[in-house]
Amino acid sequence: MAKPQVVAAPVLMSKLSVNAPEFYPSSYSSNYTESYEDGCEDYPTLSEYVQDFLNHLTEQPGSFETEIEQFAETLNGWVTTDDALQELVELIYQQATSIPNFSYMGARLCNYLSHHLTISPQSGNFRQLLLQRCRTEYEVKDQAAKGDEVTRKRFHAFVLFLGELYLNLEIKGTNGQVTRADILQVGLRELLNALFSNPMDDNLICAVKLLKLTGSVLEDAWKEKGKTDMEEVIQRIENVVLDANCSRDVKQMLLKLVELRSSNWGRVHATSTYREATPENDPNYFMNEPTFYTSDGVPFTAADPDYQEKYQELLEREDFFPDYEENGTDLSGGGDPYLDDIDDEMDPEIEEAYEKFCLESERKRKQ
Repeated sequence: MAKPQVVAAPVLMSKLSVNAPEFYPSSYSSNYTESYEDGCEDYPTLSEYVQDFLNHLTEQPGSFETEIEQFAETLNGWVTTDDALQELVELIYQQATSIPNFSYMGARLCNYLSHHLTISPQSGNFRQLLLQRCRTEYEVKDQAAKGDEVTRKRFHAFVLFLGELYLNLEIKGTNGQVTRADILQVGLRELLNALFSNPMDDNLICAVKLLKLTGSVLEDAWKEKGKTDMEEVIQRIENVVLDANCSRDVKQMLLKLVELRSSNWGRVHATSTYREATPENDPNYFMNEPTFYTSDGVPFTAADPDYQEKYQELLEREDFFPDYEENGTDLSGGGDPYLDDIDDEMDPEIEEAYEKFCLESERKRKQ
């Protein structure tokens, strides 16, 4: 096996030697360490090292936070040419579009490297080369969406990876603000068109997955620009449900998606934070308050203007807090007056008010 080219590099960003066992992240360096200690001079190439790390992340995604910094530092000492950077981009792209459930991790990895890799050749930095690679696949979207099953499966993996990139790839502006890549937003819209234009079951399932993943963020972004793209997408879905020759299960998925969107993608917007919530600025402030009844059977809550007065009257009437010694002995000398006065029959007016309350609560629950 040939030695990695980085041995000849004049300067390494890492203080570690490329041939030292410490050069590799600790959690999966044991094999390299043993080879080093045995005097073996066969060390991995860039491709082997990166692929090993990608496989490691696939098996142990929780190690991302603890090992990504060392991985990026290692790459900064290794990826010193245009060809090496292109190779790195291709390795990550292939892993993210060929390994199930790696698209999210791949997008996170791409975001981190786009901000921490120092090489920026004339051919483009890491993020630019990544987007160019995605564009290559994007340009054949129409042919891929109508291709054979294998081609469509590969296309769907690309679509979902692009969705994850849109959510995770951060673009920092000149004044420090962080935004998403608009070019990906435009690309996702066209990919949805390609999927709905070829309404085969697997294409439609891919579209549903993409919208469940990115729908809320896409709609917010379009609304900010005054666009009605999401309305057009939903209309397209409804047309597919009515006209397309897709399976019943897929039509159900599409209808569930429309329902999800109608509920604002399942999001609940609080009117204000807990600390800031007041009866004046939060109409739901008293939503979970208990309901009490006056002696006349009239219900009232904490939202009632006369709440304090009515509540105090209730306490006095019911004698909820009789005088007790610390050991629990009733100082009044007799039994509990409240319990003693309880009648098995409810006052007719209170009973009527209670029935109205139950009926109203049931009506609201069913709405």
